Amino acid sequence: MAIGTGLMEVAATRTVVLASADAGLRQRLRTTLTGLRWQVREARGGAEAMAFLEEARPEAILVDSWLPDLEVGEFAGQLRLLYPAMDLLRVDGATETGAIRSPRRNELLHALRLAQDAPPNDTVAWATAPESVPFVRGSAAAVGGVSAGSRSRATDSPLWMERSREPRPARESLVGGVSSAQSGATNPQRMSGTIPELVGMSEPMQELAQLIHMVAPRSTTVLIEGETGTGKEVVAKALHRLSLRAARPFVVLNCAAIPETLLEAELFGHTRGAFTGAVHSRTGRIEAADGGTLFLDEIGEMPLALQAKMLRFLECGELQRVGDNETVRVDVRVIAATHQPLELRAAEKSFRLDLYHRLAVFPIEMPALRTRMEDIGLLAEHILTLLGQDSPRKRLTAEAAAKLHEHSWPGNVRELMHVLERGTILSGERQEIGAEEIRFRRVTR
Repeated sequence: MAIGTGLMEVAATRTVVLASADAGLRQRLRTTLTGLRWQVREARGGAEAMAFLEEARPEAILVDSWLPDLEVGEFAGQLRLLYPAMDLLRVDGATETGAIRSPRRNELLHALRLAQDAPPNDTVAWATAPESVPFVRGSAAAVGGVSAGSRSRATDSPLWMERSREPRPARESLVGGVSSAQSGATNPQRMSGTIPELVGMSEPMQELAQLIHMVAPRSTTVLIEGETGTGKEVVAKALHRLSLRAARPFVVLNCAAIPETLLEAELFGHTRGAFTGAVHSRTGRIEAADGGTLFLDEIGEMPLALQAKMLRFLECGELQRVGDNETVRVDVRVIAATHQPLELRAAEKSFRLDLYHRLAVFPIEMPALRTRMEDIGLLAEHILTLLGQDSPRKRLTAEAAAKLHEHSWPGNVRELMHVLERGTILSGERQEIGAEEIRFRRVTR
């Protein structure tokens, strides 16, 4: 037993996580490090890497200079706080004073040297890596057809594949006649913590992005609360995309869109003959989401009688199809959304309090647009770009942009989208949307 335990400890300390969206880079690093007897775990982004770190407790992590879901500097800072004993190497060469160094760091640096193009005067960390290290069994150099001792440049190897990091040129703003370069704005697709689905630089959006990054890698149940039109489904999709379930189904069910008498069968499925009209057996939405994510929109509209059955599923992970005596176990992450104050409804006995607490393990509050008015310019530019995919792209005059900032936006981002689409149509053949084309709907009773 002692020998077996010792071997397990050695294997655990020789694990490295590769965090990169570039599959080619990961493959080249994996080839070299596997030859050096490292156990390699590959992550396509920061959230997936964090999940691996909790499981494997690796000796080191190699982080690419760009990640699709997290800002690299913030990600590295979080790693330093959470895993101070782990060696962290960044492809961009950024280092920190007093950071932990793995006893086998030279092997990691060597792998980076083989995988990257190192200009003669480059100062990144792997540029000073040893050109050869003691290889065991098959080495990556042998795979490349070049001996490690004769290698002087990483570009001599067919393992090298150029990865462009060219900065994008500043583009003209579509709001108020100010260019992106003049306004200091960056790509709005990457404003909120590098989550493409979120557009905005305001503090509420930054906090929202942080919450998404924290909970996405886990299977924790999430309750998204907020007014209509704030983008609750957008956040649900981001949570799924950044999770380890991203390759599995994302199933959506709007509880308000299905008649109460059919909602149970839609959720849990039914057998043939379970009720009038059930001529065939049918898999429910929960079972269809096995291994993935189930998004229950407008969960507040779920009937009380069905809430008890939903609570049972959330507690034990088992479901029973309508008309069937057998239970089926499924692995599903549940994300629910509502515009209703469920806690108040629970106090009024119109929503089960125990189900509310089971859903709100990790609550996320969506900010209303009126609380982040500084994001309207970026949102308008993003929406006009989308509208310009099917017709000539238009821009707002300064007067039109000012009019957008004066509105209270009771319909939130959805209302902004409708206003801009209406303005695009009303402006006709002109390339600009003026203040007269910005029209708001009057609420009549």
